[in-house]
Amino acid sequence: MIYTVTFNPALDYVVRFDTFCMGDLNRTNGEELYFGGKGINVSVVLSNLGVPNIALGFIAGFTGNAIEHGLEKQQVQTDFIKLQNGFSRINVKIKAGTETEINGQGPDITEEDVAKLFQKLDQISDSDTLILAGSIPKTLPDDIYERILEHLYHKNVRFVVDATGDLLVNVLKYKPFLIKPNHHELGEIFHTELKNNDDIIEHASKLQQMGAQNVLVSMASAGAILVDQTGKAHKIGVYEGKVVNSVGSGDSMVAGFLYGWEKTGDYEYALKAGTAAGCATAFSKGIATKQEILTLLSES
Repeated sequence: MIYTVTFNPALDYVVRFDTFCMGDLNRTNGEELYFGGKGINVSVVLSNLGVPNIALGFIAGFTGNAIEHGLEKQQVQTDFIKLQNGFSRINVKIKAGTETEINGQGPDITEEDVAKLFQKLDQISDSDTLILAGSIPKTLPDDIYERILEHLYHKNVRFVVDATGDLLVNVLKYKPFLIKPNHHELGEIFHTELKNNDDIIEHASKLQQMGAQNVLVSMASAGAILVDQTGKAHKIGVYEGKVVNSVGSGDSMVAGFLYGWEKTGDYEYALKAGTAAGCATAFSKGIATKQEILTLLSES
């Protein structure tokens, strides 16, 4: 079984305008509502691809109920912890030529709530996969990722971590199966500018020396590079299409990679599937469907 953790789920309210004027009344010409959070995005794509998974995390209030019920309608299995106070955040994304985001804060999460999460994590068995993605809310301890991986390290659990900076570096000692920095984030870890593919491969390999098994580096329109656990580097470009959505592409890539790996055990195919999923989401208004992903994958 695959488990995802989303500490701070959100309702993503996307509003579209021909023009947007600050300080004036603006009327939309399009609106969409999505159930967001990096782990949730991964769960949605996995479910779309028919991969069983369970979404863990914290929800609160009427917005939390909406997130839970909305995901259930999308056939995503959830096991959220319901907080006593506050409400799950609403993120507003304003699209009017350029894109502006207003992200909510989210509810307070207590130590008692964290203890409940660890109780749920105890159900994870050997050979299961746990995906941790995104930033840590300010009401949680900065070392929550480390605490979770330390708690499960005695089991043969496959860890996937999509995070940045010290949050990522500090968990490498737990030998995650997959990490996914982009090329800018990879350079920032080593305080250097990565100028070409050789630089990216060199520094991805350094993360492997620090504990990571597979390092998947996304490079926006330049594609992606995977340095697999054998040390082999794989390069892939992007699929052709019009980018209409900047949200969830990286999360979709993680889900597609795991789908490809679970299906074939082949890193080359996993990279293709991950890239197809990431591009399919970028080419759609929301998270990509199975058909959208498989259509792109069939082109490779």
